[in-house]
Amino acid sequence: MSAPIKVLLAAGGTGGHLFPAESLANVLVARGAVVELVSDDRAAIYADKFPATLHQVTSGTVTGKGFLGRLKGAIALAVGTRQALKLMDRLKPDVVVGFGGYPTVPPVYAATMRKIPTIIHEQNGVMGRANRFLAPKVTRIATGFPLKATQFPDKTSVVGNPVRPPVLAAAEVPFPALPGDGVLQLLVFGGSQGARVMSEIVPPAIALLPAAMRARLHLVQQAREEDRERVEKAYGLMGVSAEISPFFKDMPAKIAAAHLVICRSGASTVAELAVIGRPSILVPLPGSLDQDQAANAAVLADAGGATLCRQDNFTPDWLAGEIARLMDQPQILATQAEKARSVAVPDAAGRLADLVFATVRR
Repeated sequence: MSAPIKVLLAAGGTGGHLFPAESLANVLVARGAVVELVSDDRAAIYADKFPATLHQVTSGTVTGKGFLGRLKGAIALAVGTRQALKLMDRLKPDVVVGFGGYPTVPPVYAATMRKIPTIIHEQNGVMGRANRFLAPKVTRIATGFPLKATQFPDKTSVVGNPVRPPVLAAAEVPFPALPGDGVLQLLVFGGSQGARVMSEIVPPAIALLPAAMRARLHLVQQAREEDRERVEKAYGLMGVSAEISPFFKDMPAKIAAAHLVICRSGASTVAELAVIGRPSILVPLPGSLDQDQAANAAVLADAGGATLCRQDNFTPDWLAGEIARLMDQPQILATQAEKARSVAVPDAAGRLADLVFATVRR
């Protein structure tokens, strides 16, 4: 009987990188593989969800501010690569799979130096800088969405973005019916970098709606702790039913319960909206050098499953008009839900696992 393959997953220390890695880890373990995880110290809060041991390496970015910032990042990457080389020698993985973010660079680069097969998975519609650096060196490239451009078509496969089991469970929930006079379930969130703009724009937009429409709303909104009291007070004065929290543990279930979602367009968010099948207003994070969130949002918007709104245009007046239009024509929401689901890849983790095993056999 052959020994199980050993897979080392490398990911940045944020949920956007770690959630798809977690999904792949679960599938790999179910298929008999041994899985290890390497990241930086931020990953510790997620480690208990992985069927894997967490190893930490030093990492940094060479795009920091000023010469000293870039030098510091380069030194950190060099230190991390040395640590990663020792990790490769100790663990002897059959394949290393990277999920982006600078903590991915030392272990994946070290694996290429040790002639170990490597795969990178790019969650966004535009390849990030860490993955762009690694792309020429790795064995295979997997993507969540079709990339706007790729220099390596012969080794690139679109597999989708792996989603967690709670998302797959939420996908079983049918789109909630919304009679013409029914209550619209509105979910608003923005992640750690985006919740503030939602707190600044959504409450005054709701205030612009006619009183009869406000009475037909129930909001679930993520707001930073420093904004929470102000947002709760605003909705209270309007008489709008609202649940406000800085964090929701059951976000997939919240998405499934919603008629409309207003949020940023990170890769995991867009993948979850598609798999669960819910219409959305997507406001890409501005200022990104890669404009990755805009590319992600375009995938759903082009399919007719979402409305893409640049932050410059995301005003209370515009949002109030959009919400009023959808409340007057709720059939639009049901149609958008179907179109969002049309671009879903619910078996993305399985497809990526297939690529992992195929790469090892090769």
